[in-house]
Amino acid sequence: MIDSLLRDLIPQVLTALVRRYGDFGKCEDAVQEALLAAAVQWPKDGVPDNPKAWLITTASRRRIEMWRNEAARIRREETVAALEPPPFELVPQQDDTLTLLLLCCHPALTRPSQVALTLRAVGGLTTAEIARAYLVPEPTIGQRISRAKQKLRGAEFALPPREELPERVAAVLQVLYLVFTEGHTASSGSAVNRVELTAEAIRLARQLRALLPADGEVAGLLALMLLTDARRPARTGRDGVPVPLAEQDRSLWDASAIAEGSALIEHALATTPVGPYQLQAAIAAVHAEAPTADATDWPQILMLYDLLRQIAPGPMVSLNRLVALARVEGPAVALAELDAIEHLDHYRADVVRAHLLELSGDPRGARDSYVRAAQRTLSLPEREYFESRALRVMPEKP
Repeated sequence: MIDSLLRDLIPQVLTALVRRYGDFGKCEDAVQEALLAAAVQWPKDGVPDNPKAWLITTASRRRIEMWRNEAARIRREETVAALEPPPFELVPQQDDTLTLLLLCCHPALTRPSQVALTLRAVGGLTTAEIARAYLVPEPTIGQRISRAKQKLRGAEFALPPREELPERVAAVLQVLYLVFTEGHTASSGSAVNRVELTAEAIRLARQLRALLPADGEVAGLLALMLLTDARRPARTGRDGVPVPLAEQDRSLWDASAIAEGSALIEHALATTPVGPYQLQAAIAAVHAEAPTADATDWPQILMLYDLLRQIAPGPMVSLNRLVALARVEGPAVALAELDAIEHLDHYRADVVRAHLLELSGDPRGARDSYVRAAQRTLSLPEREYFESRALRVMPEKP
């Protein structure tokens, strides 16, 4: 309960401090110390009547202490005295979460730094939690965050000019999508899912949706996350090995998440310009609404992929489209197109090739492709799955 409350308040507290004092990095450090104090005191003393104001006041005092300890302390004494935090009831209630998200996704930062800083400053994850989620050393994440804060030292805490806003929001969406994707299909390690990442991505997407309710792509991304995460309970067996979509127990899918995601995407497609996240969400909705794998409307999915390939072309879009193409026009047609895709040196291409060869009646070729995919993936559950599929399509002779 307290952890959830603190996580929800983090962006509001941080934006209040940055707007008042400037210097994103030092304010973020002050907020982290206030959170630590709350985590220690609140369970013993109870949650204050105004927890947001308590955090702002505590973080403000810490920020002022930092200021006083700097070399220019004497020259700044009068200024610091004027910056003492106001009483709780006078704390501004302005929510600048969108501004904070845009700042964390500043174009001066690399994408890995944007992801780490967003999870730390807006999501409230600790450096250790981010490192565990991405299976990288904690010092690496700490360095990314530190470098990001250094680069943002002179950045203005304000919404970018109107003409830059669409591009900056698109960067925020991509960061949230990357966080969700890593959580939904972990790129390495012993787990298929990292629930802490998917949950955090959905939570932040909900916040962004509340801030930008008329943005169709924000709605599309949230719908895509909900519809995809709805299948999580059926995506792995008891042994932790992935279960392919066609073989999943659909009674385990989260019906409420599917209903919410479907309603979101239907409204967005009907009222806003079509974008890539909306089309991906629409594809997920078609899968989610099919009562069985055989009842899937593959022609509709192929049509949606054709639209997606027009407005957001890329090797992975073309690769995913081939599964639908095989269902509509046959695996031979899909295999011919797979051979024509350029710049696709990725193990998922081996998986699709194996699937298409299996459909076309070439078990030896399918086995070889599954073996190659198993050798190239860094995910242990995926490796086990690909190896099992290889044996399934063509068992080894005793």
